[in-house]
Amino acid sequence: MTRRQLRMGTFLSGTGSNMGSWRHPEAVPDGAINFAHYLDMTRRAEAAKLDFVFFGDGVYISEKSHPNFLTRFEPLTLLASLAPSTSRIGLVATLSTTYSEPFTVARQFGSIDLLSEGRAGWNIVTSPLAGSAANYSKTEHPDHDLRYRMANEHLDVTEALWGSWEEGAFPRDQARGRFIDPSKLHATNHEGKFFSVAGPLNITRSRQGQPVLFQAGASEAGRDFAASRADAIFAVQSSPESAVRFRADLHQRAAKQGRRPEELVILQGIGPIVGRTRAEAEEKYRAIGELVDIDVALDYLGRFFEDIDWSGYDLDAPFPDLGDHGRGGWQSTTDNIKKHAKEAGLTLREVALNSTTPRHAFIGTASEIADTMQSWFEAGAADGYMLDCPVLPSGLTEFLDEVVPILVERGVFRGEYEAETLRGNLGLRAFAAKGSG
Repeated sequence: MTRRQLRMGTFLSGTGSNMGSWRHPEAVPDGAINFAHYLDMTRRAEAAKLDFVFFGDGVYISEKSHPNFLTRFEPLTLLASLAPSTSRIGLVATLSTTYSEPFTVARQFGSIDLLSEGRAGWNIVTSPLAGSAANYSKTEHPDHDLRYRMANEHLDVTEALWGSWEEGAFPRDQARGRFIDPSKLHATNHEGKFFSVAGPLNITRSRQGQPVLFQAGASEAGRDFAASRADAIFAVQSSPESAVRFRADLHQRAAKQGRRPEELVILQGIGPIVGRTRAEAEEKYRAIGELVDIDVALDYLGRFFEDIDWSGYDLDAPFPDLGDHGRGGWQSTTDNIKKHAKEAGLTLREVALNSTTPRHAFIGTASEIADTMQSWFEAGAADGYMLDCPVLPSGLTEFLDEVVPILVERGVFRGEYEAETLRGNLGLRAFAAKGSG
């Protein structure tokens, strides 16, 4: 019996996930718009045999946004640029169902999937920030549950469009003058509550059938959507026990939709900090935290609470009772922040600083981090990991050079790619076109 191995991708976010990462002496300050920087990290990740690189996105910014978000590449354009310079690693990006049209999305990701020969993935988001509406000629931002209803219909249409052409629809028989077989072309003809799309799509499927679908919703609506529609799911849990419960909950929800557990790849988000000793790792963590001023940390925390004004609150008093404030956009995130603050007796200052530099179990020596990753994985806390290094490129390079070889030696992670497509490497089935048997 083949031993189960973990899956692993990495978030490439300019200078790193930490709010002050651009100030780090090892950072590339213009990393969010530096293609050479992204290409180098992607090639390093591919050399280490990671499953995919991931690029986030958003459609609203303010002067309080994370520095990496103020200016950054449109992610699908970036995927198209990276595709010819890589060969096996998956290329995944975020795109909103709330502020995009299914035909355009299907065409864009379908093109990336063909350009990369079956290595594309779509991280489906519903755009939590209310300010997004003003950038799309909308007077009102849909509420949380409405956005998920829109997302379900959006994905119905997008997947139908990806199925426009059956296998063998293009004989391209030059001698007989027969370019297509019209019987293998299917119009979409969708008329729904949110979208009206005739179809068909003017691009065919790739070798993996369709892009891999990623999702990160942790609210009730988000979990239902992920369990019913996603191939891979991002999770952020603070302990192996809570991660086991989260994974079991998604499996139960998936079973109600007629799906098997192996159809879901659940990836725990971690921000590893590697040191030659535990003390060195702790010092790195401390130094990263000190890059963030308290005012910047409050601004960052405020984005989850609809840009709340913290000036009326005592920084060193217990975290305030905010009621339902902030549930509209980041519902699961704000609920967790308030719950943790109350249970741990944290002050507003502590919550703000922790939001930019969270403390977690993946700080230590390479062997200690590998131990923790392996123990969580073998306990059923996750099917793999999503790396989100606080500082790039150094944090990723240290992890790839020092932790990955240990995981490979233990047989927990691959030494070579198993497949040529993202679906294949994640252990997911390929989508077969109609008429392919």
